[in-house]
Amino acid sequence: MKTQIIIALKFLLVMTILTGIVYPLLMTGLAQLGFPSKANGSLIIKDGKIIGSELIGQKFDSTIYFWSRPSAIGYNPIPSGASNYGPTSDTLKKLVSARRVFFAKMNSLQDPLLTPTEMAFASGSGLDPHISPEAAVMQVERISSARHFDNAQKEKLRKKIKDLTENPQFFFLGEPRINVLMLNLELNKIQ
Repeated sequence: MKTQIIIALKFLLVMTILTGIVYPLLMTGLAQLGFPSKANGSLIIKDGKIIGSELIGQKFDSTIYFWSRPSAIGYNPIPSGASNYGPTSDTLKKLVSARRVFFAKMNSLQDPLLTPTEMAFASGSGLDPHISPEAAVMQVERISSARHFDNAQKEKLRKKIKDLTENPQFFFLGEPRINVLMLNLELNKIQ
């Protein structure tokens, strides 16, 4: 019995070193060599400061920027999660209705039901950094008006939306999407 305990403890020690130290260090090293940006969180640096990540949504509520998808957690990455309201929840219905009405009003849509679903419903993680190209296009008039863009600048903005639109992964997984932070950074470059 004593030898079995010693063998078990040795095995535990070896496996702890292999799976708890060697394997994580190996994977971290390979990731740093092969994909340094992704391994470090896809951080976006501007003027030497980290301003965000391509992977985590941020709140943009100014009329001069594209708005992100709503977040049930206030875009806080620590308690990532959804509101957990079910499809029969009155609270969810009121939230969605209010978001639709607000988006339609601010973007001059005739009917709140024209509001894209991602602008009415919060994402499951509360951190989705993408919206659909259609949702971005619907915001062009509001942004152009707020920034006093002329027609040439407005067309540059539409082109940036087209250029920054990401195709579905492997051309069939998901929908076309656009990263709001990246789009807003490009928006600031339009003169």
